[in-house]
Amino acid sequence: MRLLWVTGSPTGKDSRVAPRRVAGRWTSGVGRRHTARMFHATTILAVRHNDQTVLAGDGQVTLGSTVVKQGARKIRRLYKDTIIAGFAGSAADSFALFARFESKLEEYRGNLERSAVELAKDWRSDRVLRRLEAMLLVSDRRSTFLLSGTGDLIEPDDGIVAVGSGGPFATAAARALARHSPLDARHIAEEAMSIAADICIYTNRNLTIEEL
Repeated sequence: MRLLWVTGSPTGKDSRVAPRRVAGRWTSGVGRRHTARMFHATTILAVRHNDQTVLAGDGQVTLGSTVVKQGARKIRRLYKDTIIAGFAGSAADSFALFARFESKLEEYRGNLERSAVELAKDWRSDRVLRRLEAMLLVSDRRSTFLLSGTGDLIEPDDGIVAVGSGGPFATAAARALARHSPLDARHIAEEAMSIAADICIYTNRNLTIEEL
């Protein structure tokens, strides 16, 4: 997993919490606590496999312990349909981030990595953006990136990554299917999301799938 950008203190003034290596990457103590409480109620999965790129997301929206919507769309196509992006977290915050990310794509003419790096920098340093509670998965035909609310930007080694409460289950299932089955990327994503829905109560089987 390639780490392109990682948080420290956004202002450089807070030295009370030392960085710590967690799951193969450096992150700040403040960011860990903030992320842990933010993201719990969805699953978004990215699969790049055999020259196919797929993003899949469930449709469930949960308010506390109540399901309030079954068919939400958490994945969008961006920049002339050449990039797909999905979000976990607050819907209003995610749409704000989509708009900011689209402006970066326009500014850098669809260069996904440059746009993602610049958004991560803004997310880390901008006081308003730092308050947005969301995570983004963005992909084109060559690359996939995870952008977190603490300003981290991560590229998975194998092109498979997921966010949300069902993310670990979907990731594990997708990696096993990619290594040990003849399925293409779309069917891997569908099966992995189905497995996540069996385990995670915040994930349903009403999927939105976008493919490049």
